[in-house]
Amino acid sequence: MNTAPQTPVRPPFGLPMRPNDRAEMRDVLEDAIQRAGRKQLRVRVPGDEGLMQRLPGLHFHFKPEVFLQMQGRTEFRFPKETLDLRPGDLCVVPAGVPHGETIYSDPDRPFRNLVAGFYSNTLSLHLAHEAAPHKPDIEVIEFFDLPNAPEVEGLAQSVIAAFRRQAPARDHVLRGLVTALLGMFESLVATTTDRLNTDVGKVFQVKWIVREQFSNTNLGVKAIAERLQCSPDYLSHLFHSATGEKLIHYIHRIRIEGARLALESTPLHISEIAFASGFDDAGYFARVFKKHCGESPADYRARLDASRGAGEQRPKTIYYDRVDFSPGQAAPGDSEDDGGD
Repeated sequence: MNTAPQTPVRPPFGLPMRPNDRAEMRDVLEDAIQRAGRKQLRVRVPGDEGLMQRLPGLHFHFKPEVFLQMQGRTEFRFPKETLDLRPGDLCVVPAGVPHGETIYSDPDRPFRNLVAGFYSNTLSLHLAHEAAPHKPDIEVIEFFDLPNAPEVEGLAQSVIAAFRRQAPARDHVLRGLVTALLGMFESLVATTTDRLNTDVGKVFQVKWIVREQFSNTNLGVKAIAERLQCSPDYLSHLFHSATGEKLIHYIHRIRIEGARLALESTPLHISEIAFASGFDDAGYFARVFKKHCGESPADYRARLDASRGAGEQRPKTIYYDRVDFSPGQAAPGDSEDDGGD
Protein backbone atom coordinates (compact mmCIF):
# COMPACT_ATOMS: atom_id res chain seq x y z
CA MET A 1 0.00 0.00 0.00
CA ASN A 2 1.28 3.47 -0.89
CA THR A 3 1.79 5.42 2.35
CA ALA A 4 3.56 8.42 0.80
CA PRO A 5 2.19 11.74 2.12
CA GLN A 6 -0.40 13.29 -0.15
CA THR A 7 0.00 16.84 -1.39
CA PRO A 8 -2.98 18.85 -0.13
CA VAL A 9 -5.29 20.04 -2.87
CA ARG A 10 -5.30 23.83 -3.04
CA PRO A 11 -8.86 25.14 -3.35
CA PRO A 12 -9.58 27.47 -6.26
CA PHE A 13 -8.91 31.14 -5.60
CA GLY A 14 -6.55 30.69 -2.68
CA LEU A 15 -6.71 30.17 1.06
CA PRO A 16 -7.73 32.51 3.89
CA MET A 17 -4.77 34.43 5.29
CA ARG A 18 -2.83 33.18 8.28
CA PRO A 19 -1.12 35.35 10.92
CA ASN A 20 2.25 35.11 9.17
CA ASP A 21 0.61 36.18 5.88
CA ARG A 22 -0.84 39.25 7.60
CA ALA A 23 2.59 40.07 9.03
CA GLU A 24 4.17 39.79 5.58
CA MET A 25 1.48 42.00 4.07
CA ARG A 26 1.98 44.66 6.75
CA ASP A 27 5.72 44.65 6.10
CA VAL A 28 5.22 44.97 2.34
CA LEU A 29 2.81 47.88 2.71
CA GLU A 30 4.99 49.67 5.28
CA ASP A 31 8.03 49.30 3.02
CA ALA A 32 6.07 50.78 0.08
CA ILE A 33 4.94 53.72 2.24
CA GLN A 34 8.53 54.39 3.30
CA ARG A 35 9.76 54.22 -0.30
CA ALA A 36 7.01 56.60 -1.40
CA GLY A 37 8.27 59.09 1.20
CA ARG A 38 11.81 58.74 -0.22
CA LYS A 39 10.50 59.21 -3.80
CA GLN A 40 11.50 55.64 -4.67
CA LEU A 41 8.05 54.19 -5.44
CA ARG A 42 7.27 54.23 -9.16
CA VAL A 43 3.54 54.64 -9.88
CA ARG A 44 1.99 53.41 -13.15
CA VAL A 45 -1.56 54.10 -14.41
CA PRO A 46 -2.85 53.00 -17.84
CA GLY A 47 -5.12 55.06 -20.08
CA ASP A 48 -8.88 54.64 -20.45
CA GLU A 49 -8.90 53.12 -23.95
CA GLY A 50 -11.49 50.36 -24.46
CA LEU A 51 -13.42 51.29 -21.33
CA MET A 52 -15.97 48.60 -20.34
CA GLN A 53 -15.35 46.62 -23.54
CA ARG A 54 -15.15 42.82 -23.49
CA LEU A 55 -12.00 42.04 -25.49
CA PRO A 56 -10.31 38.66 -26.17
CA GLY A 57 -7.79 37.71 -23.51
CA LEU A 58 -8.63 40.72 -21.33
CA HIS A 59 -10.99 41.33 -18.42
CA PHE A 60 -12.14 44.34 -16.44
CA HIS A 61 -13.70 45.21 -13.09
CA PHE A 62 -16.28 47.83 -12.22
CA LYS A 63 -13.96 49.25 -9.55
CA PRO A 64 -10.22 50.03 -9.51
CA GLU A 65 -7.52 47.51 -8.65
CA VAL A 66 -4.17 48.21 -7.01
CA PHE A 67 -1.08 46.06 -7.74
CA LEU A 68 2.12 46.25 -5.69
CA GLN A 69 4.95 44.24 -7.23
CA MET A 70 7.01 42.37 -4.65
CA GLN A 71 9.20 39.97 -6.67
CA GLY A 72 9.55 39.09 -10.35
CA ARG A 73 7.65 41.23 -12.82
CA THR A 74 4.21 41.61 -14.36
CA GLU A 75 3.58 42.51 -17.99
CA PHE A 76 0.18 44.21 -18.18
CA ARG A 77 -1.62 44.26 -21.52
CA PHE A 78 -4.19 46.98 -22.19
CA PRO A 79 -6.12 47.75 -25.39
CA LYS A 80 -3.58 50.35 -26.59
CA GLU A 81 -0.50 49.88 -24.40
CA THR A 82 1.58 47.58 -22.20
CA LEU A 83 3.11 48.31 -18.80
CA ASP A 84 6.00 46.42 -17.23
CA LEU A 85 5.76 46.29 -13.44
CA ARG A 86 9.06 45.70 -11.63
CA PRO A 87 9.74 45.02 -7.92
CA GLY A 88 8.79 48.08 -5.91
CA ASP A 89 6.40 49.44 -8.57
CA LEU A 90 2.75 50.29 -7.92
CA CYS A 91 0.06 50.07 -10.61
CA VAL A 92 -3.51 51.35 -10.26
CA VAL A 93 -5.84 49.98 -12.94
CA PRO A 94 -8.90 52.24 -13.33
CA ALA A 95 -12.41 50.84 -13.16
CA GLY A 96 -13.61 49.40 -16.45
CA VAL A 97 -10.19 49.26 -18.15
CA PRO A 98 -9.67 45.86 -19.85
CA HIS A 99 -6.37 44.23 -18.95
CA GLY A 100 -4.47 40.97 -19.00
CA GLU A 101 -1.38 39.85 -17.09
CA THR A 102 1.66 37.75 -17.98
CA ILE A 103 4.03 37.22 -15.07
CA TYR A 104 7.71 36.30 -14.88
CA SER A 105 9.83 34.98 -12.01
CA ASP A 106 13.49 35.92 -11.54
CA PRO A 107 16.11 33.14 -11.62
CA ASP A 108 16.62 33.39 -7.86
CA ARG A 109 13.29 34.83 -6.69
CA PRO A 110 9.78 33.60 -7.58
CA PHE A 111 7.04 35.94 -8.74
CA ARG A 112 4.99 37.53 -5.98
CA ASN A 113 2.71 40.55 -5.73
CA LEU A 114 0.02 42.10 -3.56
CA VAL A 115 -3.34 42.97 -5.09
CA ALA A 116 -6.19 45.07 -3.67
CA GLY A 117 -9.73 45.00 -5.09
CA PHE A 118 -12.88 46.89 -4.14
CA TYR A 119 -16.24 45.15 -3.89
CA SER A 120 -19.16 47.27 -2.66
CA ASN A 121 -18.45 47.73 1.08
CA THR A 122 -15.63 45.20 1.07
CA LEU A 123 -11.93 45.34 0.26
CA SER A 124 -10.02 42.22 -0.79
CA LEU A 125 -6.28 41.90 -0.35
CA HIS A 126 -4.41 38.90 -1.68
CA LEU A 127 -0.88 37.69 -2.24
CA ALA A 128 -0.36 36.14 -5.67
CA HIS A 129 2.17 33.58 -6.89
CA GLU A 130 3.02 31.80 -10.15
CA ALA A 131 0.57 28.89 -10.22
CA ALA A 132 1.47 27.84 -13.79
CA PRO A 133 4.16 29.11 -16.19
CA HIS A 134 3.61 32.89 -16.57
CA LYS A 135 0.13 32.68 -15.00
CA PRO A 136 -0.62 34.31 -11.63
CA ASP A 137 -3.05 32.92 -9.10
CA ILE A 138 -4.08 33.75 -5.57
CA GLU A 139 -2.04 32.16 -2.81
CA VAL A 140 -3.84 33.67 0.21
CA ILE A 141 -6.70 36.16 0.38
CA GLU A 142 -8.72 38.06 2.93
CA PHE A 143 -11.85 40.23 2.71
CA PHE A 144 -12.09 43.31 4.93
CA ASP A 145 -15.28 45.04 6.00
CA LEU A 146 -15.04 48.61 4.68
CA PRO A 147 -17.81 50.91 5.99
CA ASN A 148 -16.00 53.93 4.50
CA ALA A 149 -15.55 52.20 1.14
CA PRO A 150 -16.41 55.32 -0.94
CA GLU A 151 -13.66 57.31 0.78
CA VAL A 152 -11.01 54.60 0.37
CA GLU A 153 -12.03 53.91 -3.22
CA GLY A 154 -12.02 57.68 -3.76
CA LEU A 155 -8.34 57.72 -2.76
CA ALA A 156 -7.60 55.21 -5.53
CA GLN A 157 -9.56 57.36 -8.00
CA SER A 158 -7.65 60.44 -6.82
CA VAL A 159 -4.32 58.65 -7.41
CA ILE A 160 -5.44 58.00 -10.99
CA ALA A 161 -6.50 61.64 -11.50
CA ALA A 162 -3.31 63.04 -9.93
CA PHE A 163 -1.12 60.76 -12.07
CA ARG A 164 -2.75 62.08 -15.24
CA ARG A 165 -2.71 65.73 -14.21
CA GLN A 166 0.23 67.79 -15.39
CA ALA A 167 0.69 70.39 -12.67
CA PRO A 168 3.66 71.95 -10.84
CA ALA A 169 2.89 70.10 -7.59
CA ARG A 170 1.80 66.84 -9.26
CA ASP A 171 4.48 64.64 -7.70
CA HIS A 172 3.84 65.98 -4.20
CA VAL A 173 0.10 65.40 -4.52
CA LEU A 174 0.57 61.93 -6.01
CA ARG A 175 3.00 60.91 -3.27
CA GLY A 176 0.61 62.07 -0.55
CA LEU A 177 -2.37 60.24 -2.04
CA VAL A 178 -0.43 57.00 -2.57
CA THR A 179 0.83 57.15 1.02
CA ALA A 180 -2.70 57.67 2.33
CA LEU A 181 -4.11 54.80 0.25
CA LEU A 182 -1.41 52.32 1.28
CA GLY A 183 -1.72 53.52 4.86
CA MET A 184 -5.44 52.67 4.83
CA PHE A 185 -4.62 49.17 3.57
CA GLU A 186 -1.96 48.67 6.24
CA SER A 187 -4.32 49.85 8.96
CA LEU A 188 -6.98 47.36 7.87
CA VAL A 189 -4.50 44.49 7.85
CA ALA A 190 -3.17 45.43 11.28
CA THR A 191 -6.45 46.08 13.10
CA THR A 192 -9.39 44.33 11.39
CA THR A 193 -10.81 41.17 12.92
CA ASP A 194 -11.51 38.03 10.91
CA ARG A 195 -15.29 38.47 11.01
CA LEU A 196 -15.63 38.45 7.22
CA ASN A 197 -13.27 35.52 6.88
CA THR A 198 -15.15 32.93 8.92
CA ASP A 199 -16.64 31.59 5.67
CA VAL A 200 -13.97 28.94 5.27
CA GLY A 201 -14.13 26.15 2.76
CA LYS A 202 -16.70 26.20 0.00
CA VAL A 203 -18.67 29.26 1.17
CA PHE A 204 -15.50 31.34 1.17
CA GLN A 205 -14.62 30.07 -2.30
CA VAL A 206 -18.14 30.72 -3.64
CA LYS A 207 -18.03 34.37 -2.62
CA TRP A 208 -14.68 34.87 -4.30
CA ILE A 209 -15.74 33.11 -7.49
CA VAL A 210 -18.88 35.24 -7.78
CA ARG A 211 -17.04 38.51 -7.11
CA GLU A 212 -14.36 37.71 -9.70
CA GLN A 213 -16.55 36.07 -12.34
CA PHE A 214 -19.84 37.99 -12.14
CA SER A 215 -19.47 39.27 -15.71
CA ASN A 216 -19.31 35.69 -17.02
CA THR A 217 -22.74 34.93 -18.50
CA ASN A 218 -22.19 31.21 -17.82
CA LEU A 219 -21.73 31.74 -14.09
CA GLY A 220 -24.51 30.10 -12.07
CA VAL A 221 -25.09 27.69 -9.22
CA LYS A 222 -24.42 24.67 -11.44
CA ALA A 223 -21.16 26.07 -12.84
CA ILE A 224 -19.87 27.01 -9.38
CA ALA A 225 -20.81 23.58 -8.00
CA GLU A 226 -18.90 21.88 -10.82
CA ARG A 227 -15.90 24.08 -10.09
CA LEU A 228 -16.01 23.10 -6.41
CA GLN A 229 -16.77 19.45 -7.18
CA CYS A 230 -20.08 19.17 -5.35
CA SER A 231 -23.76 19.04 -6.28
CA PRO A 232 -25.76 22.23 -6.93
CA ASP A 233 -28.35 21.28 -4.29
CA TYR A 234 -25.68 20.69 -1.66
CA LEU A 235 -23.92 23.98 -2.47
CA SER A 236 -27.16 25.98 -2.41
CA HIS A 237 -28.14 24.49 0.95
CA LEU A 238 -24.66 25.06 2.40
CA PHE A 239 -24.52 28.68 1.25
CA HIS A 240 -28.02 29.50 2.50
CA SER A 241 -27.39 27.84 5.87
CA ALA A 242 -24.12 29.75 6.36
CA THR A 243 -25.19 33.19 5.10
CA GLY A 244 -28.99 33.32 5.30
CA GLU A 245 -29.07 34.31 1.61
CA LYS A 246 -29.89 32.13 -1.38
CA LEU A 247 -26.92 31.62 -3.66
CA ILE A 248 -28.76 32.72 -6.81
CA HIS A 249 -29.85 35.88 -4.98
CA TYR A 250 -26.23 36.55 -3.98
CA ILE A 251 -25.08 36.14 -7.60
CA HIS A 252 -27.75 38.56 -8.79
CA ARG A 253 -26.97 41.06 -6.02
CA ILE A 254 -23.27 41.22 -6.89
CA ARG A 255 -24.09 41.59 -10.59
CA ILE A 256 -26.60 44.38 -9.93
CA GLU A 257 -24.08 46.24 -7.77
CA GLY A 258 -21.75 46.31 -10.77
CA ALA A 259 -24.56 47.33 -13.12
CA ARG A 260 -25.52 50.24 -10.88
CA LEU A 261 -21.95 51.49 -10.93
CA ALA A 262 -21.87 51.28 -14.73
CA LEU A 263 -25.18 53.18 -14.96
CA GLU A 264 -23.77 55.87 -12.67
CA SER A 265 -20.35 56.27 -14.27
CA THR A 266 -20.51 55.31 -17.97
CA PRO A 267 -22.59 56.23 -21.04
CA LEU A 268 -22.88 52.57 -22.06
CA HIS A 269 -26.20 51.41 -23.43
CA ILE A 270 -28.29 49.40 -20.99
CA SER A 271 -27.96 46.26 -23.11
CA GLU A 272 -24.16 46.63 -23.00
CA ILE A 273 -24.26 47.01 -19.22
CA ALA A 274 -26.47 43.94 -18.97
CA PHE A 275 -23.97 41.86 -20.94
CA ALA A 276 -20.97 43.24 -19.00
CA SER A 277 -22.78 42.35 -15.75
CA GLY A 278 -23.25 38.72 -16.72
CA PHE A 279 -26.76 38.82 -18.26
CA ASP A 280 -27.15 37.62 -21.85
CA ASP A 281 -30.79 38.79 -21.95
CA ALA A 282 -31.42 42.53 -21.48
CA GLY A 283 -35.07 41.93 -20.63
CA TYR A 284 -34.21 39.49 -17.86
CA PHE A 285 -31.55 41.93 -16.60
CA ALA A 286 -34.17 44.68 -16.38
CA ARG A 287 -36.51 42.43 -14.36
CA VAL A 288 -33.76 41.40 -11.93
CA PHE A 289 -32.59 45.01 -11.61
CA LYS A 290 -36.09 46.21 -10.76
CA LYS A 291 -36.52 43.44 -8.20
CA HIS A 292 -33.34 44.52 -6.41
CA CYS A 293 -33.56 48.31 -6.87
CA GLY A 294 -37.28 49.00 -7.12
CA GLU A 295 -37.00 50.66 -10.54
CA SER A 296 -35.89 49.82 -14.05
CA PRO A 297 -32.31 50.52 -15.23
CA ALA A 298 -33.61 53.30 -17.50
CA ASP A 299 -35.54 54.95 -14.65
CA TYR A 300 -32.51 54.60 -12.35
CA ARG A 301 -30.24 56.38 -14.85
CA ALA A 302 -32.87 59.06 -15.57
CA ARG A 303 -33.27 59.77 -11.85
CA LEU A 304 -29.50 60.11 -11.45
CA ASP A 305 -29.30 62.50 -14.40
CA ALA A 306 -32.16 64.58 -12.99
CA SER A 307 -30.55 64.80 -9.54
CA ARG A 308 -27.25 65.90 -11.07
CA GLY A 309 -29.04 68.58 -13.05
CA ALA A 310 -30.84 69.78 -9.93
CA GLY A 311 -27.52 70.03 -8.12
CA GLU A 312 -26.13 72.31 -10.82
CA GLN A 313 -29.11 74.65 -10.39
CA ARG A 314 -28.51 75.20 -6.67
CA PRO A 315 -27.38 78.69 -5.62
CA LYS A 316 -23.69 79.26 -4.95
CA THR A 317 -24.17 81.28 -1.76
CA ILE A 318 -27.06 81.59 0.72
CA TYR A 319 -27.52 84.94 2.47
CA TYR A 320 -30.02 85.95 5.16
CA ASP A 321 -32.25 87.85 2.71
CA ARG A 322 -31.25 86.48 -0.71
CA VAL A 323 -29.51 83.76 -2.67
CA ASP A 324 -26.68 84.21 -5.15
CA PHE A 325 -26.17 82.00 -8.21
CA SER A 326 -23.00 83.77 -9.43
CA PRO A 327 -19.55 82.22 -8.96
CA GLY A 328 -18.47 85.29 -6.98
CA GLN A 329 -16.88 88.64 -7.68
CA ALA A 330 -13.27 89.74 -7.53
CA ALA A 331 -12.29 91.83 -4.53
CA PRO A 332 -11.58 95.53 -5.17
CA GLY A 333 -8.18 95.95 -6.73
CA ASP A 334 -8.12 92.42 -8.23
CA SER A 335 -9.49 93.28 -11.66
CA GLU A 336 -7.25 93.74 -14.67
CA ASP A 337 -8.25 97.42 -14.95
CA ASP A 338 -6.87 98.11 -11.46
CA GLY A 339 -3.36 96.99 -12.36
CA GLY A 340 -2.43 100.07 -14.41
CA ASP A 341 0.92 101.79 -14.56
